[in-house]
Amino acid sequence: AYEIGVRLVGAEMCIRDRDKKVLITPISEEDLADIKIGDIVWLDGDLMTCRDVAHRRLVEYGRELPYDIRNKAIFHAGPIVRKIEGTEDDYEMVSVGPTTSMRMEKFEYEFTKLTGVRVIVGKGGMGPNTERACKEFGAIHCVFPAGCAVVAATEVEKIAEHHWDELGMPETLWCNKVKEFGPLIVSIDAQGRNLFEENKVIFNQRKDKAVEAICKHVGFILSLIHISEPTRRTP
Repeated sequence: AYEIGVRLVGAEMCIRDRDKKVLITPISEEDLADIKIGDIVWLDGDLMTCRDVAHRRLVEYGRELPYDIRNKAIFHAGPIVRKIEGTEDDYEMVSVGPTTSMRMEKFEYEFTKLTGVRVIVGKGGMGPNTERACKEFGAIHCVFPAGCAVVAATEVEKIAEHHWDELGMPETLWCNKVKEFGPLIVSIDAQGRNLFEENKVIFNQRKDKAVEAICKHVGFILSLIHISEPTRRTP
């Protein structure tokens, strides 16, 4: 499909026609080579939900994941699922929105190293551990738009497997087959560039100039406040 692509870098949005970029698992390092921060991509194939406890089990306690995510994708999310009536152990996705990725930041370097995951999806930015992991192991971090959990569920074709059910619904590893899952905004690319951190620098530069400009126009207010203060009498 040929459609409008959007690139979000330096807080500037430029729109251009291009082929829709769909990553299909298994994803290779070469597949990610030309993807840059701010690019919009979609995902076809394997996407496993994976949050705090699963990261801790693997990294801190050395428990191997029961599902192979090498060259696949994970989603920092706590979904709502329901049992499909008339089946023994089949579930369907009701809602699957992203959770804050930064909670997994301290685990993500080791997690990526140990699992070989290629695409990490969540909410908000991540830090230097994830930047380093993406650069060294050829992975990317993407942001799924918040507030679209029900829409995301419609892009899950089926739940193929589920593991560690004893952790409860949000922390269970739900192994999904997805079709054009997205849009996903690339926040850290395989070169280790970080969209959120680069934009912070630009925003701060703009903020300083804006404050300076505003002060020129409202400086008189300070003078008025000073004049309106009641005269203090010395006791």
